[in-house]
Amino acid sequence: MNANRSTSLYSSIYAYNGYKRYQWVANQARKLPENTRILDVGAGRGRYRELFTHCAYRAHDFGQEPGTIGSYTQLDYESDIISIPVPDESFDAILCTEVLEHVPEPIKAVHELARILRPNGTLLLSAPLGSFLHQEPYHFYGGYTPYWYEKFLPEAGFTIQSIDANGGFFRLFGQESMRFSALIDPRRTSRSGLLWVGLTLLWIVTLPWMRVLLPLLGVFLDRLRLEHAATAGYHVVAVKK
Repeated sequence: MNANRSTSLYSSIYAYNGYKRYQWVANQARKLPENTRILDVGAGRGRYRELFTHCAYRAHDFGQEPGTIGSYTQLDYESDIISIPVPDESFDAILCTEVLEHVPEPIKAVHELARILRPNGTLLLSAPLGSFLHQEPYHFYGGYTPYWYEKFLPEAGFTIQSIDANGGFFRLFGQESMRFSALIDPRRTSRSGLLWVGLTLLWIVTLPWMRVLLPLLGVFLDRLRLEHAATAGYHVVAVKK
């Protein structure tokens, strides 16, 4: 097994949320014809730019406090998401992943995406069902359910083609078990004495389960599709009417 395949296998188990989202975007990108005009809204560091080399890719973000949020890719447009400075129907496709939780007015944002997308254009959208606070103070919402998309996307003029969960309960539980292990890592605390000893013992005893076995078990249990009401988030494909 080469290094790339080993890395992909590791990521698919132990960093599945971002990995599966990247694979979903890659699959959708392959469906787009050459020279498709696509806007990556909230592009951030431009993680997906490399997937759209066959397209006329443009990047947008609001460009605030890059030191806090992380460095940006080269931006073609810098603005609030509810007022992107382009004419109506400027793009054939729009990509907007893990952005809506950082937007004060997400419903207005969806309407703006509809404005700049041509009829029959494709919207690729994702947002978390739940997450820890991140990119603070620009984190306003969580809990984007299928019902949110089913209500507000049609109101903005979209027809939904698919809404797919990014893993189910067991994958999510495996992800959070790794977070649990990281949070109780005794190297994270300046405490000493018996409390530190107890924490260290707990961390050592649970480490194989929390960091290795539970995430791996989650891969197999998730295939049974016993529970998908708990998920990292949803991947949505919609078309403008």
